[in-house]
Amino acid sequence: MLTRRFFTMMVMGAIMVHLPFISGKTQPNFFVTTSNLFIPTQVDVAADEAMTIYTQLKLENLGLSKNAFEYALKGYNNLKESGKLKNDRVLSIVDFTLQSSRKRLFIIDLNNKKVLFNTFVAHGRNSGKDIASQFSNIGESYQSSLGFYITKDTYNGAHGFSLRLEGEEKGFNDNAFNRAIVMHSAWYVDEKIAKSQGYMGRSQGCPAIPEALNKPIIETIKNGSCLFLYSSDNNYLSHSKFVNKVKTV
Repeated sequence: MLTRRFFTMMVMGAIMVHLPFISGKTQPNFFVTTSNLFIPTQVDVAADEAMTIYTQLKLENLGLSKNAFEYALKGYNNLKESGKLKNDRVLSIVDFTLQSSRKRLFIIDLNNKKVLFNTFVAHGRNSGKDIASQFSNIGESYQSSLGFYITKDTYNGAHGFSLRLEGEEKGFNDNAFNRAIVMHSAWYVDEKIAKSQGYMGRSQGCPAIPEALNKPIIETIKNGSCLFLYSSDNNYLSHSKFVNKVKTV
């Protein structure tokens, strides 16, 4: 990956260009300067990295929005840089701009550049019917909470094999533990149900997934990976420290 320092070194070593003699006088030497070149910023480099992976994995064809992936990768990089990710091989994204009847959970192996899972995921019953449009960090709201999470350990509870989640964004999802927001399976996350009633079954705020994929998904992303719940919600996009922070290089 090219850095600003690399480009600066190129500029400093630029070849001097001599202008021809005019009216018997030698014109001043002309130097190539930084103002004559485009130097990518950290934002440009990060966007290029995201676009390369996005295109390579054909994520647009699967329905994942470009914005969702760019924000997800930015937050993932920031969490990784801060040492919070123990399982940094995978990145999980829920794209709530998609209808609930669409496969809007994407689990990506960043090391091997592969989509491991693309399946259905429920949102909170008070977040909306077919599309999630309302979000909350408050207990008993029965709404989904946007933002970046770190996956924790597993346990067997009321919904069977489940995965604890730790919300990393103050005011948006940092109350996840107290709300018992976890990943678990649910019978109502089923394509037949979505087709029969026009929308997927909904949870009390948890990102519930299909029963058949519950164990393999949880086993893949448990113990310290990044999970991002995305929406084009203006309040979230304006105030999220992960979405707005630029990764240092």
